[in-house]
Amino acid sequence: MVEVGKNSVIRTVITENEHGQRLDNLLLKRCKGVPKSHVYSIVRSGQVRVNGRRADVSYRLQAGDVLRIPPLRVASVEQEMVAGAGLQVHVPIVYEDEGLLVVDKPAGIAVHGGSGESYGLVEALRRQRPEARFLELAHRLDRETSGILLLGKKRSVLLALHQMFREGGLAGSGRSADKRYLVLVCGRWMEPLRSVRLPLLKYLLASGERRVRVADEGKAAHTVFRLLARWQRFSLLEAELKTGRTHQIRVHLAHLGYPIAGDEKYGDFGLNRALAKEGLKRMFLHASRMRLPHPLEGRELVVEAAMPAALKAFVDGLSAKEKQDYGKTV
Repeated sequence: MVEVGKNSVIRTVITENEHGQRLDNLLLKRCKGVPKSHVYSIVRSGQVRVNGRRADVSYRLQAGDVLRIPPLRVASVEQEMVAGAGLQVHVPIVYEDEGLLVVDKPAGIAVHGGSGESYGLVEALRRQRPEARFLELAHRLDRETSGILLLGKKRSVLLALHQMFREGGLAGSGRSADKRYLVLVCGRWMEPLRSVRLPLLKYLLASGERRVRVADEGKAAHTVFRLLARWQRFSLLEAELKTGRTHQIRVHLAHLGYPIAGDEKYGDFGLNRALAKEGLKRMFLHASRMRLPHPLEGRELVVEAAMPAALKAFVDGLSAKEKQDYGKTV
């Protein structure tokens, strides 16, 4: 992908992987470090041209379009790349083919730069794979969450995955993805199976930090929880996402009185400090399994990521100290 420069006009031909993108979205991606307001300004003033003509920011680019981008100041892009060079992380590959990449995301790394993070996992993968012409996130995981993460290597695959995730658990669609998470909660969960439907509302703290709470005016959210194991103080659950709202599993569990062990946003902060001394230094939430129709071939694809060593070690220590009174040995 040709990057913008500060001294010369760039002319580039839109590829198949860029076909169908809005003009403003493509420019914002290419003009990193340039204020968003300036990007919109150069389009409206006619400095950006498509096939020699003015175009609206909402124009859907077509393969073969010739895009003209004027000179822009991009010093901050250079700074971002230098900062990102320091992010060296091994990302296990779970599955890969010509259109799809599935990785086992480590905890503690944002999936994408933004919201105070200048560099994330997708930027690291792009840097590690300079030959990749297209690599985009199909969905997101919280920074503190580990596990299965899908990326599209072709725009057609990415769009198919987006549609699949939007459909969620709609009955009869035949194209939905089944997402499962492992989660350790504080407290003794008693029901083998519980379906939770609680609407979720996004809001901002005075500091500008994003949070979510249960509220009648929020968006519909549905999680199914299955009890896997239970000890004196903790329970291990499998969470099945029927919808994909921000912080859905975390907020549903906290609202029910079973906060996730190690959750610094919605958890029991005093207990989290004690758990850190016992060896749990992260949130116990792991995207363990996903089943979905392959976006190109239609065949069923099942991808799995084993419980991370740090979480397994904590569970082993828990079993050594407390009696397990439900479920198989973890």
